[in-house]
Amino acid sequence: MSTFIWIAAAIILIGIYLSWTAGRLDRLHARIDAARAALDAQLLRRASVAQEVGTSGVLDPAASIVLYQAAHEARQAEEDHREVAESELSQALRAIFAEEAQLEAVREAPGGEQTIAELTAAVRRVPMARRFHNDAVRAARAVRRHRVVRYFRLAGHAPFPLAFEMDDEPPAVLDDRSAGN
Repeated sequence: MSTFIWIAAAIILIGIYLSWTAGRLDRLHARIDAARAALDAQLLRRASVAQEVGTSGVLDPAASIVLYQAAHEARQAEEDHREVAESELSQALRAIFAEEAQLEAVREAPGGEQTIAELTAAVRRVPMARRFHNDAVRAARAVRRHRVVRYFRLAGHAPFPLAFEMDDEPPAVLDDRSAGN
């Protein structure tokens, strides 16, 4: 009888552990979904502000076209090409705002200070949102690599989480950390 009690206790403990692990994995997947939504919002905000700057008429015509085109592509990109389109927007922002004259042209326009502040906030929030998303992905992957999770299929039908890899380095003139603001 005592052996039966020990076996039942072991089965109950294993069941509790499996349930806890499945719950943890579910919470990690929910965290990934929330972080991805936040990342998408920040990317959309950055593309919207960049598109607004591109159509404002304060940049030189070539820079306006390049910025508008890159922002438009980033906003309209299919999921398969999103990382590339967002990286191209980052590169366009760095190329355009590599010249201090472009930043001053935006700043001197009506509402320019506010536009610069919005663009600075947007380009600074994208790397943070991407980092949060990729940290959540890394944590979920670590749990999903455990044998118990694989053997008992605790991940269910959830797709394997993928990190969002892109060039998100902000232009130096818009990076408050380098300016000391």
